[in-house]
Amino acid sequence: MNKLMLLVEDEESDVLFMQIAMERANAHNPLAVAKDGREAIAYLEGSGKFGNRQKHPLPGLVLLDLRLPHVPGLEVLRWVRQQPALARLPVIVFSSSNQDSDVETAYRLGADAFVVKPMHPAELLEIVRRVKQYWLDADGPPPDCEDWLSAIVPRPAG
Repeated sequence: MNKLMLLVEDEESDVLFMQIAMERANAHNPLAVAKDGREAIAYLEGSGKFGNRQKHPLPGLVLLDLRLPHVPGLEVLRWVRQQPALARLPVIVFSSSNQDSDVETAYRLGADAFVVKPMHPAELLEIVRRVKQYWLDADGPPPDCEDWLSAIVPRPAG
């Protein structure tokens, strides 16, 4: 499988680090980048400059930052989950925030996982390897997959 990944990220350095980590993880999947929440929605609905689905195909996975200009990440997630055509699109929140309220809201809105952005390149590389293995090369990790569960912030109890 060679699923396209949409990275929704406004920090250019984080985009560059992701590109490098994907290359080092041998994730040869195409990577599209939306630099803010408005652009992410336009990409996903195929509007404006993203109207050509040959050039801008639907992604197989979205990595979504929370702190975005124009439309915050949680609002993008809410919008995605309200679109019947995108109901099964995996969305992983990829944020520097690990505040309980962000984690709880992201999962309540339908995030498939919540990953805190690592501080070190080696940790990012390991996360990208797991994303590739479980989400880009497969349709998600098996239930109770310790390798994947160790990389994410768990769902709140209750």
